[in-house]
Amino acid sequence: MEMAISFHHSSFKAPSINPNPIPKYPFPTQLSGLSLSPLSSFNSKTTCLKLRSRNLIQPVKCSVSEAAQIAIEKRSHLKRRSDIRNIAIVAHVDHGKTTLVDAMLRQSKVFRDNQFIQERVMDSNDLERERGITILSKNTSITYKDTKINIIDTPGHSDFGGEVERILNMVEGVLLVVDSVEGPMPQTRFVLKKALEFGLAVVVVVNKIDRPSARPDFVINSTFELFIELNATDEQCDFQAIYASGIKGKAGLAPDNLAEDLGPLFESIIRCIPGPHIDKDGALQMLATNIEYDEHKGRIAIGRLHAGVLQKGMDVRVCTSEDSCRFGRISELFVYEKFSRTPAERVEAGDICAVCGIEDIQIGETIADKAFGKPLPAIKVEEPTVKMAFSINTSPFVGREGKYVTSRNLRDRLYRELERNLAMRVEDGETADTFIVSGRGTLHITILIENMRREGYEFMVGPPKVINKKVNDKLLEPYEIATVEVPEEHMGAVVELLGRRRGQMIDMQGVGSEGTTFLKYKIPTRGLLGLRNAILTASRGTAILNTIFDSYGPWAGDIVTRDLGSLVAFEDGSSTSYALASSQERGQMFISPGVEVYKGQIVGIHQRPGDLSLNICKKKAATNVRSNKEQTVVLDTPLDYSLDDCIEYIQEDELVEVTPSSIRMCKNPKFAAAKKSR
Repeated sequence: MEMAISFHHSSFKAPSINPNPIPKYPFPTQLSGLSLSPLSSFNSKTTCLKLRSRNLIQPVKCSVSEAAQIAIEKRSHLKRRSDIRNIAIVAHVDHGKTTLVDAMLRQSKVFRDNQFIQERVMDSNDLERERGITILSKNTSITYKDTKINIIDTPGHSDFGGEVERILNMVEGVLLVVDSVEGPMPQTRFVLKKALEFGLAVVVVVNKIDRPSARPDFVINSTFELFIELNATDEQCDFQAIYASGIKGKAGLAPDNLAEDLGPLFESIIRCIPGPHIDKDGALQMLATNIEYDEHKGRIAIGRLHAGVLQKGMDVRVCTSEDSCRFGRISELFVYEKFSRTPAERVEAGDICAVCGIEDIQIGETIADKAFGKPLPAIKVEEPTVKMAFSINTSPFVGREGKYVTSRNLRDRLYRELERNLAMRVEDGETADTFIVSGRGTLHITILIENMRREGYEFMVGPPKVINKKVNDKLLEPYEIATVEVPEEHMGAVVELLGRRRGQMIDMQGVGSEGTTFLKYKIPTRGLLGLRNAILTASRGTAILNTIFDSYGPWAGDIVTRDLGSLVAFEDGSSTSYALASSQERGQMFISPGVEVYKGQIVGIHQRPGDLSLNICKKKAATNVRSNKEQTVVLDTPLDYSLDDCIEYIQEDELVEVTPSSIRMCKNPKFAAAKKSR
């Protein structure tokens, strides 16, 4: 069980539950399993300590103190609504957010007992289910003891941080899910920092507590130190900790004493996350935080109602700023009930709802009262760090597989993406058929590319490049924090690889009892391009790499991301076994016999630096057939590169050709023409 004690430096007394006297130091360095940072890391006069007591029955302690809450109520005419809780579930990737939501939905009887439920039911997108990750944030709701809990499941990858940033506008608290072995990871830090900036209440859920090498005390201590590093207030440091196993649907206040269900988690949400602050009688205000599209209903704006009452058929004002407003009418209104949207006649302030009828509404606009409405502050997200060039397909195979191939189709689709993807930027390129797309990382842009090819688009993309800045005539580039978990036997190869890419080691420690080493580096974003495959190769597929943007820093110098050249097709035609048998001696091939290729297409990896042109369409001479005994040709299995692998592989003078059914790589004709002109 967790309980929090606050004390002042001058008057610290040992709690009565500890029979052993505590040394009279200004701060004990370790108390009941909690290791503290040095005195210099404490910013406030009051410090919060965590004690573990299994003998006392203590009510759930909350991260918003009663005194602070009363003071807020007195200062403002706003009221708290007690029958609703709005929460977001945030965490690092693979720490079990979506699985925990599954268990919460099951135990709150959202589904029938005999209803078939697939795993990770919130990951409804095909791409999410294939990759096993959450890409888009999604809403659902459950009811627990007459209280409606609106739950928003958020992505864990740093590339989709924009989704998390705008979602935090809709909630009063977050469940910070942390893995019981890994502890706080880079994205944990990012989402927690944003939650604390918004002043949200935090409940820490130590998930996967049933793992054999779980170390809950270390995780709680690390999380507490993270709160202090991020300058959290005393009330925020006094967080409630819940230990859970999302896959088993169990939770408890102590790691070795879990209840049979998630009851302790639900109780903590009700007690520790405050109800929404609302102005029930004020003028209508609702911030559009998310946009969905329905073929029959058109654009659907999703957001939390901050003030007033919203009714079906109501005339409203849509504001971007005080000077720019237009009028509209609410044709349909929905609230989230269990796992679906339910029509509603009216919605009161504090609830999350979906609104139809305003065709041109954008994320960040405010739906306000027709007469007295004022806009809410706009949503701000962090700037992108990586850019890629999109252009029309110029290969000889253009138009064979794709439905949309013109620059107008490409332009319309890219600018349409900006309507819901706030962290992305699109600019016109140097030519009319080129567009520069900027995002939070290569995965952020790769997901857009994958969605477009499934919609029937055919186009080409260039290699990812970092977005640099110039400050006081100094060139700055983005740096990221990279964490690598790697078995000890492969640690040397990984350290050497990161060192070659200008990485600076910050931390190195052993993790759990599995012989795994945890490495933490600060590395230029340029050094991360193409790193994932290289690290997997160096560690024989055992390393786990996680990255998150840190800051802009001085230019680190030249970085070589690829040592080997490419094997390039010499002419158009169909590949043959005869030609591939001799070609595979030059390197590893991407294609098998009988595949159509064109001049300039990349067909393999050269075993040396520099490119090599090959004739892979050469056929065996058919003369004197009887005297030439047919030889049995043994071909190596070709490399099967995914879209992500291809984008990591290509360099400055290469392109990836993306069509609905094929992904090819080729040399950029513009670079070839420039070389000839020299």
